Amino acid sequence: MKKHDLLPLANALPMLDPATLDARAADAVRELLAEAVAANTTRSYASALRYWAAWFTGRYGQTLVLPLSEAVVVQFLVDHTARRGKHGLVWELPPALDAALIAGGFKQKTGPFKLATLTHRVAVLSKAHQLRRVTNPCASPSVRHLLARARRAATKRGERPTKKTAITRQELETMLATCDDSLEGRRDRALLCFAFASGGRRRSEVAAADLADLKGIDQGYVYHLPCSKTRQAGPTATDTPDKPLLGNAAIALRAWLDASGLTEGAIFRRLWKQRIGGSLSPAAVGAIVQRRAALAGLTGDFGGHSLRSGFVTEGARQGVALPALMAMTEHRSVSSVMGYFHAGSADQNPAARLMDAPDADEGSVGRPTVVACEEPEKIRC
Repeated sequence: MKKHDLLPLANALPMLDPATLDARAADAVRELLAEAVAANTTRSYASALRYWAAWFTGRYGQTLVLPLSEAVVVQFLVDHTARRGKHGLVWELPPALDAALIAGGFKQKTGPFKLATLTHRVAVLSKAHQLRRVTNPCASPSVRHLLARARRAATKRGERPTKKTAITRQELETMLATCDDSLEGRRDRALLCFAFASGGRRRSEVAAADLADLKGIDQGYVYHLPCSKTRQAGPTATDTPDKPLLGNAAIALRAWLDASGLTEGAIFRRLWKQRIGGSLSPAAVGAIVQRRAALAGLTGDFGGHSLRSGFVTEGARQGVALPALMAMTEHRSVSSVMGYFHAGSADQNPAARLMDAPDADEGSVGRPTVVACEEPEKIRC
């Protein structure tokens, strides 16, 4: 390299060591990573790490410092995983420590974790080790094998993931009937329609919906979803961020915008009688869904996710193709959406009617048909 190719800044700026990361740069990296992570993820990770620290202190009488040993993670698993003993289910977490964790606000109830909680706790600890670039005990074969066996045992015992009750079209219409023409009624009607019709939007996406991303068209609106849980870096060339709001959903949204007079900022706001406040929180969105379900007299465990699962279930009932539904919901994995899809289309599966011969009379049902055996044809390639 020639001398004149170098920048003449050696005397003007403090030079960094290329072999180590400067402290300010390290702080910048942490801030950038924190900003890129969704708020819900940050909260869940912080909660999980607080629990790890509290459990470790109670179990070992020491302050948690990474890296942890493989033995510590195995102890955590057997402390929080139920297994069958001679007299029913048992686990290794001492009752006194269990009570102390609950009293300290680190745990909600006594007993072992649900499988989903246990898996999440281990995943968070694993991520913490990865970010620190230290030996990760969660990646050891013994830990992975034990966690896999815990999953299998939980499944054999009948443990199932808890899911919110789906809100399909019928339930949604019942909920919409509880919304009057007051300011609150118009807001709630618009919110329910927006969340369902735009692809079963998550609570956080509804709370973050902004008028800057809403465009009016002849048939209604198009909402541009700037980012989502599966697309946090923004849309790519293969994404479909534009979500149409047509028909009744568009009418409900227009009624709310006209009544509220909103022209910029958050679409859905807090209300104090006739006063309009700031944007709703994700928790407030879920509370509105629960309140309207209760007013409608619906039975089930409802929440913000009910509209998301219900959108897929209703789409399957109406024969909408899975790729079209996934384009609206922004699901990336087919496996994560197939449960809702099958729930809506199970009774439409033609394989379930193999006993119902289309031209058979009642007397022939269940009567075997004799078929003459013929020489099978050779398969031609």
